[in-house]
Amino acid sequence: MVGKPAIITRVVDSMTANLRPTRAEATDVANAVLDGTDGILLGPETLRGLYPIEAIKIVGSICAEAELVCNQSLHFKRINKHVGEPMSHAESVASSAVRAAVKVKAAMIVVFTSSGRAARLIAKYRPSVPVFAVVIPRLRTDSLKWTFTGASQARQLLGVRGVYPLLASPNVATSGGSSEESGLKIALNHGKSMGLLKPNDQVVVFQKVGDSSVVKIVALQDQRYI
Repeated sequence: MVGKPAIITRVVDSMTANLRPTRAEATDVANAVLDGTDGILLGPETLRGLYPIEAIKIVGSICAEAELVCNQSLHFKRINKHVGEPMSHAESVASSAVRAAVKVKAAMIVVFTSSGRAARLIAKYRPSVPVFAVVIPRLRTDSLKWTFTGASQARQLLGVRGVYPLLASPNVATSGGSSEESGLKIALNHGKSMGLLKPNDQVVVFQKVGDSSVVKIVALQDQRYI
């Protein structure tokens, strides 16, 4: 409800010595997905278990089956009710991006972020499509040296359900007004390489323009977008 990543562990302990989990363990994995967990961490099952590969495959297949029957619209309504009104500016735009993706049957959501907060807000509303977070590096200095931030922010987003972080290059970050367009091309090309995008698909884009947050819809035409 508050948008914090939740990762659980110790779900199929019996697979340290057995080829298959118990029915109770399989049910626990499915219920974790249905309850909204972001990830499942396998510990002893893969560290010292006899069947590490089988454990990963079985837990992954259970998660995939649970996702197929997960009622994302119900999660969306519950979170909206929990947030209440009036919504903050950020909550309002993030929920609008997810609602737009549902209404136009978008193939994916692309969000531009530096801190990762915008991507986490969108993921909080449980979109049924993947969220590609283009992390734009920031140039910072401690008076002794200049450094780009962004790698740790992108890495942390790996723990958020449905978010695919993409770290933009510093060249994109310093290219002025064309940074969002370059980042969008990176996200769309990555989506096509993963087989998530095809011609005539629509994509919802969330980005900041100055002090304002903007949600727009772009459509793919062949290999271009309009």
